[in-house]
Amino acid sequence: MDRSRRHFIGSAIVLGGGMLLPSTLWAQAKEKHRYKVAVIDLMILKRQKISAFDLAKDIGADGLEVDMGGLGTRDTFDSKLADATTRNEFLAQSKATGVEICALAMTGFYAQSFATRPTYQQMVGDCLDTCRKLGVKVAFLPLGVQGDLVKQPELRPAIVERLRIVGKMAKKTGVIIGIETALDAEGDVELLKEIGEKNVQIYFNFSNPLKEGRDLVQELKILGKKRICQIHCTDEDGVWLENNKRLNMPLVKQTLDEMGWKGWLVIERSRDANLSPRSVKENFGANTRYVKSVFQS
Repeated sequence: MDRSRRHFIGSAIVLGGGMLLPSTLWAQAKEKHRYKVAVIDLMILKRQKISAFDLAKDIGADGLEVDMGGLGTRDTFDSKLADATTRNEFLAQSKATGVEICALAMTGFYAQSFATRPTYQQMVGDCLDTCRKLGVKVAFLPLGVQGDLVKQPELRPAIVERLRIVGKMAKKTGVIIGIETALDAEGDVELLKEIGEKNVQIYFNFSNPLKEGRDLVQELKILGKKRICQIHCTDEDGVWLENNKRLNMPLVKQTLDEMGWKGWLVIERSRDANLSPRSVKENFGANTRYVKSVFQS
């Protein structure tokens, strides 16, 4: 629904054409959307800050992917969410703003090695425990540059074994671990078969096939709805999503519709190169409006 075609009168919302819809019904309609749109606290410059909820609401997002904090050489993540008081504050602010926590992200593994870090079970375990306490169902685990299975295939046995272990841990907590790899869709399917844990799935990122010149739509079809837990609905920085010539968003929606997939579309990048990276509302507001115009119309 185009925001410009509705306005509020008392406790009702007037849609274009003059139809009155009580605000409670509007909230229910919004809740039933097949696709919800989120932003990432790290990318809107609010990593583990409670003010991220208000900013996400101002941007127009339905949800927020919350980062677990820095990793570096620590045994585990530098997470404020280990504190019960902080978690309760986050839950209260989520409820107050209506901005859901759609996932917790272990972005420390973008640069650190999941394949070799000795305390990986503690790291992932802390994330899963935080998910459980916050009621979050997806934990994002990127294999990153040090877990690139295309450039470093020799790491595959260690990564598979470790993903089997954390997959069993995830099953016990009722959480899905969404991995991002450097493999193509067929490679991801084979990797998941080798891991053999239903609680390890793919957190798909549009930019990965696009920057490698692969067919994004075909990759979605190869993976299928049951292997994709969540989607980073994004491309590399340069232009907003609405101006991206290599990403046909209506066709993507049609494909996901036909697959029967539903869930969270999380905007990561696609910032305009002509704007400052600190122009958060402009960049992520534009991308959120566009994604909603395609997926929630």
